[in-house]
Amino acid sequence: MLEKKYNHLEVEKGKYEKWNNSGYFESGDLSKKPFCIVIPPPNVTGKLHLGHAWDTTLQDIIIRYKRMDGYDALWLPGMDHAGIATQARVDAKLREQGIMPRDMDREEWLKCAWDWKEEYAKNIREQWAKLGLSLDYTKERFTLDKGLSDAVNHVFIELYNKGLIYRGERIINWDPAQMTALSNEEVIHKEENGAFYHLKYYIESSDEYLEIATTRPETMFGDTAVAVHPTDERYKDLIGKNVILPVVNKLIPIVGDEHADPEFGTGVVKITPAHDPNDFEVGNRHNLERVIVINPDGTMNENTGVYNGLDRFDCREKLVEELKEKDLLIKTEEIIHSVGHSERSDAIVEPYLSKQWFVKMRPLADRVLENQKNKETKVNFVPPRFEKILNHWMEITYDWCISRQLWWGHRIPAWYKDDEIYVGDSAPIGEGWVQDNDVLDTWFSSALWPFSTLGWPENTEILKRYYPNDVLVTGYDIIPFWVCRMVFQGLEFLDERPFKECLIHGLIRDKEGRKMSKSLGNGVDPMDVIDNYGTDALRFFLATNSAPGQDLRYDEEKVKSTWNFINKLWNASRFVMMNLEDYEETEINLEELSSSDKWILDKLNKVIKVVRRHMEKYEFNVVGQKLYGFIWNDFCDWYIELSKTNMNDQTKSVLLLVLKNILKMLHPFMPYVTEEIYLKLPNTIASIMISDYPQYNKEYEFTSDVNNINKVIEIITKIRIIKNEKNIGSNFMLVNKLNENHKFLINDNRVIFEKLLKCSLVDEIDNEKTTEEITFTYGEVIIAYIGKEVEEDIESLKQEQEKLMSSISRRQKLLSNIGYINRAPEKIVKDEKNKLEEEIILLNIINEKIANN
Repeated sequence: MLEKKYNHLEVEKGKYEKWNNSGYFESGDLSKKPFCIVIPPPNVTGKLHLGHAWDTTLQDIIIRYKRMDGYDALWLPGMDHAGIATQARVDAKLREQGIMPRDMDREEWLKCAWDWKEEYAKNIREQWAKLGLSLDYTKERFTLDKGLSDAVNHVFIELYNKGLIYRGERIINWDPAQMTALSNEEVIHKEENGAFYHLKYYIESSDEYLEIATTRPETMFGDTAVAVHPTDERYKDLIGKNVILPVVNKLIPIVGDEHADPEFGTGVVKITPAHDPNDFEVGNRHNLERVIVINPDGTMNENTGVYNGLDRFDCREKLVEELKEKDLLIKTEEIIHSVGHSERSDAIVEPYLSKQWFVKMRPLADRVLENQKNKETKVNFVPPRFEKILNHWMEITYDWCISRQLWWGHRIPAWYKDDEIYVGDSAPIGEGWVQDNDVLDTWFSSALWPFSTLGWPENTEILKRYYPNDVLVTGYDIIPFWVCRMVFQGLEFLDERPFKECLIHGLIRDKEGRKMSKSLGNGVDPMDVIDNYGTDALRFFLATNSAPGQDLRYDEEKVKSTWNFINKLWNASRFVMMNLEDYEETEINLEELSSSDKWILDKLNKVIKVVRRHMEKYEFNVVGQKLYGFIWNDFCDWYIELSKTNMNDQTKSVLLLVLKNILKMLHPFMPYVTEEIYLKLPNTIASIMISDYPQYNKEYEFTSDVNNINKVIEIITKIRIIKNEKNIGSNFMLVNKLNENHKFLINDNRVIFEKLLKCSLVDEIDNEKTTEEITFTYGEVIIAYIGKEVEEDIESLKQEQEKLMSSISRRQKLLSNIGYINRAPEKIVKDEKNKLEEEIILLNIINEKIANN
């Protein structure tokens, strides 16, 4: 039997370990059809956030559903090394211990990083357990484990040999805080206050100047030309002449280039090939020198004269003052512009000339675009509109900078000796070869996740069985970072899409719709929510309060509401169990079922059909609504009440069947409470998670009974409304005035009406009763009751009746006492006798009045 009160802490205790130890999470049953989800790997940097709880809840719902539906369901767990983020955390920890990270030997530092990984990987597993995730831990992977590292090296070498990876000097995004290159996707643009500084670039041997506007005057030390459009009538005669670079006082050429827009500003732009990607291309076209003026840490270098060593923003401020003093600043124009920030450190990104490794993207992207045209082989997005994001990023793609100036990550398998480069698994034979110090972008290894986790590049049995994966679940913000890259790598190396479907969810926001952030202080720790309301309440809220692709607003009141829903299910289950004591499960005999039994079976049947359809479409919000309505309204509020009027063995069997099916449909959402209740039911031994998911049963179609009971419920509901409105008490009378062909609704269900409404069914009523007519499309009913005024009079009469009866009883006892009669004065005894006679007469009058009403 269940405990009297639902306690989520007690319900969840010990279950996860039991499931895992029993092998319920493990895959590999070759007799079943395979189904595979590979978890989007969390990074080993700390606690899981609410978005990850949402992400993994959706995956666990899918995998539990498929497992119950007869699939060999593999949900492969794993974690990501998260190069930049983890290195920053490890470095910070070392600094707290008084250790300067870059003063350490690389191998010594890596030992500290691996210790960090082990500590936080353990934390993540504990949080996965708390969330109830049914992961197959026998197949857990980490992006830096040997197998995945071998896969990463294999891909790098193959792409290099195909000419799709190259090393070159390009303008890249540079994070001066972490001192590493970033891909474009790792740059977050924010609107900030800034300024256009309008400067004078004097024409050689002239008092005339060209007006040039820049937002980054500190980079002017690296200017090696100014550009005008070749057809701009204002300046075309100046092409080939020189201007004097302000402050530096060196001559730089005026070049004609289509990069200069005659319609924008003055039509003249400064060219800084080492610090701007567009200027880099202009410099290539005109063979311009590339002068680097900023150090990797964001300070100015020796090419900036007196500003050498200053922070780039301090340099800007002081340089503007010097330009003012020398009358080289025309004006400062305040603007709001988009400024790139590092996704990890939030430092303002510096466009920087650097020698890096790149993936040549155009051939890979074109293959993705071509594959998406084929309905049989494409990645199918849910909702479909998100395919546009994949296609857009593949259409506008640019070469991907994959090298990072870090220690934590996959070290690039390239070796250098003088001007030679060798790419391979190990250094070539001979002395003097030095391996590249850089590591690969974390997304490079993550892009291989759907197949490297299954043993590739070896053609393993698990790879053949579970690739391509069946579905990926992720947020729309990750499509450019990860989804695109998994698709082109899957097509390139396995000639097949990495997953058949890609289920997209949105972002979690607070109740007001704001993005959760540390600065707003509106973040929510899912582990705290679980402590307060339980895993089941959090999971059901996360899964059912947003449609696919939509953002989710976190609302604690809705989590509380879910807890209340679970509590209602708990109490309903207790009722069923109390009525199943000493009960031997009986096979349902359709001929012996009552109309209300058939009504709930038909309702259940329809819900199973609808729930299955929407589970297959990943529309868990619809599933949640349907289950909530059926459980709360149909089962708890109505069928349980109806069952009390006819609690025979068949009704008990129906109660048990319906409850079991409810628990099974809820289980993917609420694993803990469903397991707790299920195992307390008769004839249930094994876990609910390996039971069969409910199936639609054609035998449970009872259209006529459903229509009849729906009308019974309609009649009862309307009567209850009138009772509340008119403040009618119990024990009223009900007259069946339904149409002849509908009178059976009340006559055949007399017990239901009398017990649920606490009324008396009568054929006629006297004229002294107050009546209310309630009309339906199929007739009417009349309820008759004692009006409020009469009711109040009767209550007063009854109170008087009670007083008289008490007084009469006292006087009769007194006057029957011989001792009292002999001792008391004659007059007093006579008065008592007179009062007794008067009270008896008055009592008879009151009794008659009450009887007549």
